[in-house]
Amino acid sequence: MTAYIIPIFIMFVLIFSLFKKINAYDSFVSGGRQAVDLCINTFPYLVAIFSVVELLSISGLSTVLSQATSPIFKLFGVPSELTEFLILRPFTGSGSMGMLSRLFAKYGADSYISKCACVIMSTSETTFYVVAVYLSTVKVKKLRFVIPVCLLSAFIGAVLSCFFCRIL
Repeated sequence: MTAYIIPIFIMFVLIFSLFKKINAYDSFVSGGRQAVDLCINTFPYLVAIFSVVELLSISGLSTVLSQATSPIFKLFGVPSELTEFLILRPFTGSGSMGMLSRLFAKYGADSYISKCACVIMSTSETTFYVVAVYLSTVKVKKLRFVIPVCLLSAFIGAVLSCFFCRIL
């Protein structure tokens, strides 16, 4: 049945466009043109974010930041093993996923550390990636409180994640 979903959807769109008297081909080409423009406009922002993530990893700055912020996170009940994960999470989804798999390998999938990391992964977002890609496409220049609020909510989510993993 799932093999028929896309063809049925395409047929539905074509029938709907005939009913509404819309030129489906021209609309498709126009959408493709807009997609190419979107890719060209967001590419520099993606390169910048990926460069920052790579520089954080290679330079060892993420490890230094992790060691420096570890006592602060520990005050709020977040294990020190998760500080580097928490620092990299706002920048990269794939990097934090790789770090999550390393935590699984080191501590085991059923450990407290791994459970906290999983819940943190699901309660947080790659803030800087989202800001770079999505807000750049709509040409938002004044971010005001977007990044601080996102980072604060990610921190609160991490603290609550560890709290609930501890009591459950």
